[in-house]
Amino acid sequence: MEGDAGRDLGCQKTMDGKVNEDSTQADIPPCCLKAGAFAPDPELEANCHATVVSGWFSEQRSSDDVAKQMYFNNPMWPGEVHSLAVEKILFKEKSDYQEVLVFESVTYGKVLVLDGILQLSVKDECAYQEMIAHLPLCSIKSPKNATVEFIRNIPEGKYDAIIVDSSDPVAGPAQELVERPFFEMLARALRPGGVLCNMAESMWLHTHLIQDMISVCQKIFKGSVHYAWTSVPTYPSGVIGYILCSTEGPPVDFRNPINPIEKLEGALDHHRELKFYNSQMHRAAFALPPFVRKEVKCLM
Repeated sequence: MEGDAGRDLGCQKTMDGKVNEDSTQADIPPCCLKAGAFAPDPELEANCHATVVSGWFSEQRSSDDVAKQMYFNNPMWPGEVHSLAVEKILFKEKSDYQEVLVFESVTYGKVLVLDGILQLSVKDECAYQEMIAHLPLCSIKSPKNATVEFIRNIPEGKYDAIIVDSSDPVAGPAQELVERPFFEMLARALRPGGVLCNMAESMWLHTHLIQDMISVCQKIFKGSVHYAWTSVPTYPSGVIGYILCSTEGPPVDFRNPINPIEKLEGALDHHRELKFYNSQMHRAAFALPPFVRKEVKCLM
């Protein structure tokens, strides 16, 4: 993620809007007719732009009330679209790097969109952020040095944990973030028994990418390599996965948190419970359905 400003590097270039001005309501798929029941607010439409519906189904009416249906070919949503009802646009600007949009949604609270690709919402961001951080950090006894930032010249053997919240490897520069040299650099930066947690796509849509990433990591990380997942409703297919790896050294049992968050000093006394992550969710994240183990053969 989402800090996931480059998430759309491949998606935006491949979007191909198709407009059929002669379409009638009979041409609209049944699932989309339900969405059409909620008429867009005219004032809101006046303040919108293409990125608001980029990758989603959108019904727009021209001045002569002829329905226009727009379908986008988004590789992160192959064969489907996802829409959120917009209550109010809060911010829209174009920076040196991307177009930024923030709006208040009807269901998910405030939503951040970069170049037309949804990054996070207030309602479900906890599922992604809490899991990508706590799955690795609660799997080692006493993490002291961790990094989630960009480091050009990463030092060797320094870190207990590295968390990579990378862009989707659809095309362009992000492709390098799932290739062997990148993972070799990360492995060198970890101490013996150090851990890596790397964003690893959806098991419903991207098992080919998951297979490639795990195969590469198994050749590099001599401790262990696992795949875990969590539910994030506003992400493609509603789930997102993580690859967890450890370097050779003290063994790491990712499936069972050795450093449970519930036992942190003051956690219970001060009611510092997280919204999504706990030790039960930690263990459950590694339970995989049979089709994933079948399609991602290196997990067997």
